[in-house]
Amino acid sequence: MSDTVAAKNGVTTQYLARVADDLEQNLKEQERLGTEIAVLQSQLAELEADRAVLVSLQEALGASSAPATPAPAAPEPESAPAATAVDTKDTAAPAKKARAKKPAAVPVQRARKTKTAAAKPAEPRQPSLVTLARDFLTSQTEPRSAAEIAEALAHKHPDRGIKKTVVRTTLEGLVAKNHAQRSKQGSSVFYTAPDPAEPSADSGASSE
Repeated sequence: MSDTVAAKNGVTTQYLARVADDLEQNLKEQERLGTEIAVLQSQLAELEADRAVLVSLQEALGASSAPATPAPAAPEPESAPAATAVDTKDTAAPAKKARAKKPAAVPVQRARKTKTAAAKPAEPRQPSLVTLARDFLTSQTEPRSAAEIAEALAHKHPDRGIKKTVVRTTLEGLVAKNHAQRSKQGSSVFYTAPDPAEPSADSGASSE
């Protein structure tokens, strides 16, 4: 009877160990997928910003391709009675040439404005959340939690709409790439910049 109970306890222990391993693998997979989603969201935001700049540039270039509307011709002034036929021909010919040249100045001026608008440099691209988090950790001398980092970045970049959950996922991605270090103090998790004395996996691979 005791042998049967011992056998059942051994099987139960094996199942519990297997379930614990499966739970740990599941958690790691969730963290990995969350990191990839955060990186993709950051790349999507950068692409949307680039698209807005390209659309504005396309509209500026498209304005120059529209046919220029010629200015309406000014009504001919009534000619004063000339003393001789020779004087009338001499004064009428320059007036017609001057009226013919006026419409040509309109498209030239519009082309200059379009060229100036096209030559205007695009707005500088904002740094990604990954870059902001890495630079913040590098500037710190003490470990910081995800909440502290998110609050500092949101205060420094109020227009970015930075959220704590996204910052935590970004920090986990930096830890996975050896660009940051993670430590626990009780139930709290803190992050620091990587120790420069310890070579990363990338530098070790390149030296071989």
